[in-house]
Amino acid sequence: MTYDRLVCANCAAPVSEGRCPACRASRRHLEELDRREGGPLGGLNPMMLIALLVVLVGALAVLAQHAA
Repeated sequence: MTYDRLVCANCAAPVSEGRCPACRASRRHLEELDRREGGPLGGLNPMMLIALLVVLVGALAVLAQHAA
């Protein structure tokens, strides 16, 4: 969910508009979280994560077959 869909409980306006101090504080906090992007894999889109998972599972299968 993006913050442009959130509604402020203080002023009942969209948080993205920043009408009251609570909206502006929430908007700043959410923008800061967006910048951090949740760790080293946070910048990857879901398709890239799925592709990475498929490659890792394939590599594990090859290693398991080679070890047997």
